[in-house]
Amino acid sequence: MTSERMFLADCRARLAFDLLGNTWNCVVLWALRHGPRRPGALRGQIGGISQKVLTQTLRRLEFNGLVERRSYGGSPPRVEYELTALGRTLLDPIDTFGAWAFEHGDEVMAAQDAYTRES
Repeated sequence: MTSERMFLADCRARLAFDLLGNTWNCVVLWALRHGPRRPGALRGQIGGISQKVLTQTLRRLEFNGLVERRSYGGSPPRVEYELTALGRTLLDPIDTFGAWAFEHGDEVMAAQDAYTRES
């Protein structure tokens, strides 16, 4: 296979980049790292995410096999989300990206400021 074909639409690398590239995917996965959470608790822990976007993100993560949804009967009924074994495999890469951002975030923001001033 040539290097020009490595990022086709069905390429596994593109799948991984898409999963990690979505703003909220990594945030929600990271928020679930210590165990199951109810949606309200996730929203409180994450902050800045609307209920609609959280629901969409959780469904997308469930669709991709990274999160499991559990429903409990009773009154009122409740739902919890938990990382699957597959979802847990992304915690190390997310931690690595977070460490990179912590180390280089100021440099990125300085470049953005410089670009804005020059434009």
